[in-house]
Amino acid sequence: MHNQILLTSFDTWLPDQVSNSSDDLLGKISQLEDFPVSLSFLRKLPVDIAQASSRVISKIEELQPEAIICCGLARKRLKLTVESGATCGDALIQTALDLNKLLAQSAGTEISHDAGKFVCEGLYYQVLKYLREHKCNKYCIFVHVPPLSATNLSEIMADFSLIIQRVASFAKIQQAS
Repeated sequence: MHNQILLTSFDTWLPDQVSNSSDDLLGKISQLEDFPVSLSFLRKLPVDIAQASSRVISKIEELQPEAIICCGLARKRLKLTVESGATCGDALIQTALDLNKLLAQSAGTEISHDAGKFVCEGLYYQVLKYLREHKCNKYCIFVHVPPLSATNLSEIMADFSLIIQRVASFAKIQQAS
């Protein structure tokens, strides 16, 4: 099925974690009825760069989505953040999306230039590298999700929905009928 966006999230990795906010957010998005864009989900990725990257790249090859939005938990952040790029050693790959346009009119989402030096950045780098090496004309971003609460959930849901719809617009994905 073409004309879709692939959304990914991670599983928990610490014994005290009940859930991962990136996966919680995708769970809530997956329950929305009549979402205007066709979405595919790859949830609860293992918190391991090689395994997560392999699964996401396999899913990209299988589905051929028009865009990929990877999500991960940012335990110390208070707002959604969209990462401008990812590094591996001295190599930096940036997203092809204009993040200022992407986030125009968002309630509180910010651009970040620090993808975290953990599995989130590793996955983002590997996906961007794969897309570049295979000359895939697809958009990819990484969104860090703060812990969700009753006070921030509605704003985060609204901003994340806006991000998905903007990515779809930039990728010229047709609205679902």
